[in-house]
Amino acid sequence: MYDKPATFVVRYGELSTKGQNRNEFIKRLRENIKLHLRGIENFKIRSTYNRIYIEVQVRAIEEVSQRLTTIFGITSFSIGYPCAVDMEELQALALDVALKAGYTTFKVDTKRRNKKFGTSSDHVNRQIAGHILRNSDYKVDVKTPELRVKVEIDDDIAYIMGNEIEGAKGLPVGIAGRGILLLSGGIDSPVAAMMMMKRGVLLEGIHFQASPYTSENALHKVRDLCQILTKYQPTFRLNVVNFTPIQLAIYDKVDESYAITMMRRYMVRIAEKLALKEKALVLVSGESLGQVASQTLESIDVINRAVDMPILRPVIGLDKNEIINLSKTMGTYETSILPFEDCCTIFTPKAPTTRPKLNRVLRHEQFLDLSDAEETALQELVVEYIDATSPRFY
Repeated sequence: MYDKPATFVVRYGELSTKGQNRNEFIKRLRENIKLHLRGIENFKIRSTYNRIYIEVQVRAIEEVSQRLTTIFGITSFSIGYPCAVDMEELQALALDVALKAGYTTFKVDTKRRNKKFGTSSDHVNRQIAGHILRNSDYKVDVKTPELRVKVEIDDDIAYIMGNEIEGAKGLPVGIAGRGILLLSGGIDSPVAAMMMMKRGVLLEGIHFQASPYTSENALHKVRDLCQILTKYQPTFRLNVVNFTPIQLAIYDKVDESYAITMMRRYMVRIAEKLALKEKALVLVSGESLGQVASQTLESIDVINRAVDMPILRPVIGLDKNEIINLSKTMGTYETSILPFEDCCTIFTPKAPTTRPKLNRVLRHEQFLDLSDAEETALQELVVEYIDATSPRFY
C-alpha cells in the first residue's frame, strides 16, 4: 500500500456556508493549494462538492502535510489511501493504516456517498473493526479512540484514512480582496498580517526606511519577516519607501511632541496612494489600543483623518502578551525582536503627545507642504518579491 500514491482529503468549513459564492471560494482555495505545493513533484488535484482531493507520491506526504496546515480556508485534512469499493480490500487497507499508525485503541467511522453499495455504514464499521481486532492488538474505544479509521465510499472508489489533521481554518487568501500592510519590523505588524490573511485578504507590505539612520540590517529583518509570512501567502510583495526627507523635515520644523503623529499621517497617505494604484481596498496596521502614545483613541482618530481609505487594525483589542504569543506561534517573534531600529524607533521623541489636536496637525502640514515629497517617495519606492525560496538573512 505505502509504495502507491496517497490522497489528501481536504475539508473546508466556512466555504460551505457561503451560498452563491461557493464555487468562487473553492476555485480560490484550489489555486492557493497549487501555489503552496509548488516544487512537489507530480501532484494531482481535483474537487467535489465538499472535498478537495490531492494525490501525491508517498515520499512527499510529510512535506505536503506540513504545507497544508498553513493554508487558510482548510478546516482539516486526512491522509487517505484509495481502493476499490470491495469489502475485502477495505478490510485489508484499513488494517494496514491501523498498523502503520501504531496506536492501541481505535474506532471506525464510515460515510457512504454510494448508497448502492450493498450494505449499511454500520455494517461496514463492524466488518472492518472485526478484521482489525482479529489481526492486531488493537482494542475498540468508541468514545476517545487514539485512532479514528475513516472510510469514505464513493461511486467507483473508496478511501481509508487515519486521524484528521487540523487546518488553519479561515478564508482563502485573496477571496476578500487586497490590502496594504504597514510593515515596521516589530512584533505587531506581522501578527496583524497573519490575522488579515486568515480573513481572506491578499496583502503586500510597505516599509518606510530612513537610511542612513536605519541600517541595511533593519531592512534584512523586514525581508525575513516577509519570507516567514509566505507560509500563509506564497508570494509577498514588499514596497520599500525612502522616508528620510519627510522624516527630517518633520523633526526639523515640527513640535517634537507631534512628530510621531505627523509621521504616521504621512505614512498612511503614501500607503493609500500605493493602495489606489494597486487596487487595494484597505490599509492594515499593527496598532494595539493604548500600547504607545500614537495608539490612543485621540491619536488614531487624527491619523485616520489623513486618508479616506479604511485602516484595519486587527490586533487593536489584544494586549502585548497576546500579540507576543501569536507571533511565537507563527514563527515571527525571534526575528521581530532582533535589535535593529526602524524609522519609528530611531527618532522617538522624549514626550510624544497622547492627545493630538487635528487643527494643530493641519497647521503643521500646511507649513511643511510636503506633497511633492510624498509623490517623490511613492515614485522612487523599490519593489521586491519574496517567496518561500528567498534567502533568509538571520
